[in-house]
Amino acid sequence: QVQLVESGGGEVQAGGSLRLSCAASGRTFSPYEMGWFRQAPGKEREFVTLINWSAGSTRYADSVKGRFTISRDNAENAVYLQMNSLKSNDTAVYYCALRLTYVSGWSGWGQGTQVTVSS
Repeated sequence: QVQLVESGGGEVQAGGSLRLSCAASGRTFSPYEMGWFRQAPGKEREFVTLINWSAGSTRYADSVKGRFTISRDNAENAVYLQMNSLKSNDTAVYYCALRLTYVSGWSGWGQGTQVTVSS
């Protein structure tokens, strides 16, 4: 069973940057995609971005395009989220997850890491 552990959250002022990390451990790691999601207080969890593990292709939610960048390190079994120009509405708990195949749902949710953007 793959376990995902997020880190790198914290508090930052609006306009600042943070870099989140998600490390995978467990059995041989070769997912189809890795993704980042977030959940703000009182709201449902929402998609932020994903990356295809082999091809490196990416997709972003409109709300973060041009500000957030997802990347991966296949050798380290890790995925990263560089967040720039942070806004107060980026405040949320950020989670990483994986899809094992192109028909799988998202799974392996980590415990999340809190990102707080103060204005």
